[in-house]
Amino acid sequence: MEPLIQLRNVTKLFGSRVDAAKRLLQEQQSKEVIRKTTGSTVALNQVNLEIFPGELFVIMGLSGSGKSTLLRCLNRLIEPTDGSVVIDGQDILEFSKTELNLFRQRKTAMVFQKFGLFPHRTVIDNAAFGLEVQNVDKERRLHIAREKLSLVGLEGWENHYPGQLSGGMQQRVGLARALACDPDILLMDEAFSALDPLIRDEMQTELLQIQQLLHKTIVFITHDVKEALRIGDRIALMKDGEIVQVGTPEEILTHPADDYVARFIKGVDVTRVLVAQDVMKRPSPLLREKDGPTVALRVLREAGLSSGFVVDDTRRLRGLVTADELVQAAESSGRTLAVCSYEEVLCVSESTPLEELVSMIVTTRFPLAVLNDQLQLQGLVLKSSILEAMAHQRGAAYAT
Repeated sequence: MEPLIQLRNVTKLFGSRVDAAKRLLQEQQSKEVIRKTTGSTVALNQVNLEIFPGELFVIMGLSGSGKSTLLRCLNRLIEPTDGSVVIDGQDILEFSKTELNLFRQRKTAMVFQKFGLFPHRTVIDNAAFGLEVQNVDKERRLHIAREKLSLVGLEGWENHYPGQLSGGMQQRVGLARALACDPDILLMDEAFSALDPLIRDEMQTELLQIQQLLHKTIVFITHDVKEALRIGDRIALMKDGEIVQVGTPEEILTHPADDYVARFIKGVDVTRVLVAQDVMKRPSPLLREKDGPTVALRVLREAGLSSGFVVDDTRRLRGLVTADELVQAAESSGRTLAVCSYEEVLCVSESTPLEELVSMIVTTRFPLAVLNDQLQLQGLVLKSSILEAMAHQRGAAYAT
């Protein structure tokens, strides 16, 4: 898959002596030396990054790390000093003013930490504002805005005003306004940072659900490592205008690139970050429902198991069968496992958080079955795999 967004050596300097600052950068002088020598601030230093279609990509870092500056370079709210910003095969730094306006209106949309709603406009008029700027006729833009408000859980609130809404509801309006324009790329700058913890958690869940439906390319800025690890498909961690590490949440947690990354993630509760897909084991051996009980018994004995998971020809889970049940089926001359009584097993999705798995695994004597959307068996979660993940995290924290 080709990347939708490519940043190539993107540098941003703020100040009046940019040329002098660039020379010092080339000499690999520090940000502090450059600031003291030229008065210029290095916000970004030769950033290279690729973001793929449909990714929920998180840029994470402390205040002053350059993450918000980088986001604004993606729609030229901030003009890079050097480098290129290639989006869908075009370098947007080469766009004319007219081309840039069209790009901002149709290709991207932005959701800010400050909700940015018009207090004198109703909720539906706020949600339809981007379409109004595009000169979409009133009936159509209100229809689209109503759909997006329903998508974010605000059906019935269309004729209220922002002042009548809670902070979380106002941010939902901002999200609906961005989605109404149907952008390929959604830029979210610390969009949930101003919300109370409970509402923030709800909005993270809402965003993940919307992403499952719409599959937008989302670039999400945060300074909260727990938020980043929860929602990100991949994460870029920034420090002093540079990217320190890019990886999946699992890679960031288990293989921090350096001491800075390790310190950044230290103390994260792994049970609130990892999901079933991260800790599941390959389901082996599997029993097929069309197998005979004698064959199934042999498979289990060779694997040293007293029970096994049974799937049909499409790998959909049928249940779990014990060796005792197989013996009875064999003695009664059963020809396939379809004659067996299956044990009931607990099933989870690939995205079920580890903290939920912990509470479930103690209630059953069998592994948890991890299923995809087609109810196909993808893996098994064992008590040992959960303990292994938690022990690995404690070990990483101790090592730092």
